[in-house]
Amino acid sequence: MIGKGKKVPKLQGTLGDGSSLSLSSLSGQWVVVFFYPKDSTPGCTNEAKDFRDLYAQFQARGAEVIGVSRDSVRSHANFAAKQELPYPLVSDADEAWCQAFDVIHEKVLYGKRYMGVVRSTFLIGPDGKLAAEWRGVKIPGHAQAVLESVPTA
Repeated sequence: MIGKGKKVPKLQGTLGDGSSLSLSSLSGQWVVVFFYPKDSTPGCTNEAKDFRDLYAQFQARGAEVIGVSRDSVRSHANFAAKQELPYPLVSDADEAWCQAFDVIHEKVLYGKRYMGVVRSTFLIGPDGKLAAEWRGVKIPGHAQAVLESVPTA
């Protein structure tokens, strides 16, 4: 598991358009990585839209935003198009990103236990080290709180 102040692994993933993205290609800038359970569900849609609405402000602070879930590349492409998301969505079907950031835990829904993605966000500094983390995120106001944690450029 990645801890605060520790170097983040050089992860790579496939985006909705089929291209690939590696965290190492973003070195030298702030990177916000938010993990969410499922494309097109109400909570995940609201979270994605909150980051979308603040994206220009993240960019003004020299930060890139990346959404990550275990959904397919096709699902991500549809979700991003429908919600007009300006930032990349990584398809983590093999759970490499989820495991590196330790975001898959036991959850309970209607009394049934299952392993699922716990909504979490991570701020990676220009030096490639974890600067901040938010686990068990509650959506209202979260994207704004993350934005306020990114130093102004």
